[in-house]
Amino acid sequence: MNEGDFDIIQPNQFDKVFKENLEVTFPLIMKKVLELNILTSEEIPDDVQHTKERKPDALKKLTDASGTTYLLHLEFQVSDEREMVYRMAEYNVMLTRKYKLPIKQFVIYLKKNSPLMSTVLKNEHLKYNFKLIKISKIDYKIFLESKDPEIIMLAILANFGKDNSYHVAKYIIDGILSVVNKEDFATSRYLKQLRILVQLRKSIEPKFVKAMESISEFFKVENDVYYRKGEAKGKKKGKAIGKAEGKAEGIAIGEENKSHLFVEYLITKSCLSNEEAAKVADVDVAYVIKVRQELKL
Repeated sequence: MNEGDFDIIQPNQFDKVFKENLEVTFPLIMKKVLELNILTSEEIPDDVQHTKERKPDALKKLTDASGTTYLLHLEFQVSDEREMVYRMAEYNVMLTRKYKLPIKQFVIYLKKNSPLMSTVLKNEHLKYNFKLIKISKIDYKIFLESKDPEIIMLAILANFGKDNSYHVAKYIIDGILSVVNKEDFATSRYLKQLRILVQLRKSIEPKFVKAMESISEFFKVENDVYYRKGEAKGKKKGKAIGKAEGKAEGIAIGEENKSHLFVEYLITKSCLSNEEAAKVADVDVAYVIKVRQELKL
């Protein structure tokens, strides 16, 4: 899966989100997006090597309701890759050679625009095609019906219809928070993943930021474990070198962690630029850049 230029998110972050959540999202994708009626699914190695190495985004051995067994190959695509048909054809030949099974291939396009990539390869000696699916054509409510946060977040890429984008963004955020333990670290991970995916819908980012502000109380940095550790460290050292110095260091360390965590929040949850985050957090732009580099974003 490839991506063009983004000012915040690295290209491999989209791949990472989908691959981390694939085991949870795969059954729904098969049923609701690909419209496949599957009885059994078997994991098989997802690397293919002959003259060159290829690693599909998803590869499964399936048996459908009619008893037909075949390979399902999925690619999640961000860029409108003009030579995608050649890459998919290469996969087809290598997988056929290795597994000797029929293959169904799908490219799930994640952006909202209509891709121009060809899905058909035809010449005197070869006729090949794959199926291209736009996730933005799928009703977002299908994903909101789930109890899995990994699936709920996919709604941000789907079709909002005539529904207000702020309300939909709020539904998605509230939906995730309703099915997770708010004290669990994984909650922050899901919201970070959602923030990554919303980069693919630039037009609704402002609405998403506004919706995130509505749950800002959930992210109070004073309640963060690292902030509390900073205060505790200062207090503990203070006992050894004097009550006054310990109190001062406790405040200093707590404030330093507070600033760092607040900047982390602004970077990962609000989609602000370095300059905007620096202004909101009242820190130097260089400090924001340093935190972003630490987060590898």
